[in-house]
Amino acid sequence: MKTFFYIAAAVMIAVALVLLLLPLLRHGRQSGRPRSLFVLMLCIALVVPVGAALLYRQIGTPTALDGVPTQAQTITDVNKALDQLRAHLSSQPNDVQGWLLLAQAEMEMQQPEEARRAFEQALKLSPDNTSAMVGWAQADSTASADHHISGHARELLERAVKLEPNNQRGLWLLGISDFQQGRFAEAASTWRTLQPMLEPGSNVAQAVAQQITLADARAGNTPTSASSTSSTSSPNANQDSGLQVKVTLAPALKTKLTAGDTLFVYAKAEKGPPMPLAVAKLDASQLPATVTLTDAMSMLPSMKLSSVPRVVVGARISHSGNAIAQAGDLEGNGGTVDVDSKAPVNVVIDKVHD
Repeated sequence: MKTFFYIAAAVMIAVALVLLLLPLLRHGRQSGRPRSLFVLMLCIALVVPVGAALLYRQIGTPTALDGVPTQAQTITDVNKALDQLRAHLSSQPNDVQGWLLLAQAEMEMQQPEEARRAFEQALKLSPDNTSAMVGWAQADSTASADHHISGHARELLERAVKLEPNNQRGLWLLGISDFQQGRFAEAASTWRTLQPMLEPGSNVAQAVAQQITLADARAGNTPTSASSTSSTSSPNANQDSGLQVKVTLAPALKTKLTAGDTLFVYAKAEKGPPMPLAVAKLDASQLPATVTLTDAMSMLPSMKLSSVPRVVVGARISHSGNAIAQAGDLEGNGGTVDVDSKAPVNVVIDKVHD
């Protein structure tokens, strides 16, 4: 059965690559781009899914501990392919498709800041490229500590949807931006525009329908003033009360604290994706600090604090201000707690990130 599964997966990947790459190859050959670039693109397209499959087999199978070198080799191969693509772009910086490929690969490698820079290069060369607009907005949101879509990212999304009204990813992200900013009626309207473009009954269509229902409910119950906010109670007490977190810095690490350091306090699902369900950003000079994590601090309406029963709470001090952990950052773990816990969660930052 496993052999059949792997064969079927390989066939599906091959078919997908043919459908996706052949039009690009044909267009590139007509534009006079070198054959070597497309060979490199094919290598990246193959290495990333194959690498993911290998990682899944190793992580999901205890006996795969003996295969760690293969995982390292796969990552090395991907990095080499990306380095070759970067070298190509250094010699041919006007290759829009090359910048888009690099940006998409870097997003897959969880390097949103690098991806944002690549999308920006594509936009300089092709200002009306909707893929680059939407990609930049998504990369900017992923790289941000609070994952909010606002400012220039929102402007790009609005422009992309205006140029390409059926841009599904653009409409989805624009609705998220509306939801994050409390414009629930606008979010529901944007997602309703997206809804007819989706396959009826698909998981995506069902998820969008759920978000529309949630946005409609919020729109009907949105407080109109600060006074009404304080006097209104909700059955989901977590959004109002939140999860209280007390953060302190271990005395041994105080000398490593520098001016301008950023403190991130977050909660992640005990079982699920690594993206935080709620995150707060403060100046590290405010330590010791007490933070209340709430549903309002989520990136996606479907991934909020109250959507899971238990969360892992932690805190990190970033010297660079980057939302993604880097070597030298200071961090601490508050353990796993019930999301509706009323007791404060104590987090002591006592480790240095390798």
